[in-house]
Amino acid sequence: MRSPTAEAVFAEYEGIETDSAGLDHYAKVPISTEAIEWADIIFVMEKAHKIKLAKKFQPFLKDKRVICLDIPDEFEYMDPNLIEILKRKVLKIIN
Repeated sequence: MRSPTAEAVFAEYEGIETDSAGLDHYAKVPISTEAIEWADIIFVMEKAHKIKLAKKFQPFLKDKRVICLDIPDEFEYMDPNLIEILKRKVLKIIN
């Protein structure tokens, strides 16, 4: 629930458009080439996600910033600790 939390948290910031998607075949919202082309910056939660993204979508990532946040999959949706970590890591990159 890290990506949906990030999407919800940063959607509240003026001037920021957010979206989230998953890389696994069972993802509720799977990543698409359209989503990659739309994004200015792509944040992934784990190094494995960055590798998987590169393998599946390399041609579409040529001019994209892909940033790994290194956040483990141990949080529930909107967990206050997750929100604090996301804000600390993401805001210093986008500001």
